[in-house]
Amino acid sequence: MIDVDGYLAVLGVERQAAPTAEALWALHRAHAERIPYETIDIHLGRPTGIGAEESVARILRGRGGYCFHLNGAFSELLTALGYDVTRHWGAVQNTLEEPAGVIGNHLALTVRLDDERWLVDTGLAGALYEPMPLREGSHTQGPFTFGLAPSEALPGGWRFTHDPRGGFAAMDFKPAPVELSAFAAEHVRLSTSPESGFVRVLVAQRRDAKGHLALRGCVLRRTEAGGTDERTIDSADEWYDVLAEVFRLDLADVDAPARAALWHRVRTAHQRREAARQS
Repeated sequence: MIDVDGYLAVLGVERQAAPTAEALWALHRAHAERIPYETIDIHLGRPTGIGAEESVARILRGRGGYCFHLNGAFSELLTALGYDVTRHWGAVQNTLEEPAGVIGNHLALTVRLDDERWLVDTGLAGALYEPMPLREGSHTQGPFTFGLAPSEALPGGWRFTHDPRGGFAAMDFKPAPVELSAFAAEHVRLSTSPESGFVRVLVAQRRDAKGHLALRGCVLRRTEAGGTDERTIDSADEWYDVLAEVFRLDLADVDAPARAALWHRVRTAHQRREAARQS
């Protein structure tokens, strides 16, 4: 069992007597705004599991995670609140040219409500702010336009395409339900392989009604309808302030030596990327 009331308190959402569309939208928006997509524990050298109860516990102590954590926890909350939730095997592609359906690097969620199915996904790195109806077409949320269409790579599945300004290009998912345990091996690869983007660059991201906030290493970027603003953070104090104030991350369990080591690692990696880009 999970602490439903504690989870709702973190989201700032009151428990409703029965599942409704209005409540689902409120839960999704609050999750996107308050629970960041983040990979800090990978860079701290602290392995995490992806069990739903463990992921909920992470959220209750002021942390986030990536799709296996966020959607794993959110699906557990929605189920406890009476929603008809299905977990799906998904594959994110960074470019439209990448083959879809090769590797299960994403946990997607759908909810059946009021005789319709909805894509409910808080783990797409700042993409969705609200649920999307699972039917073909274009859907606008804030400054972004997304697409949904039947997947050509995964028969019976769906293909989500991101706004061109997003951090990835597309995500296909299978129609059948899947257990969280199906992602265990991929979670290990994503969190430990030197080839993994999660290992190469620390990220923190979240959505709100106006746009998307992303911290990649030392670079903080805000994307809204009017464009994108970007700045580089040059000091450890400011960097940790951003994590706490902008991304609502509680790092009280990271002591001073660990904080210094993490900042050094992130700053050094940023300088190397800048040097490579300018060469």
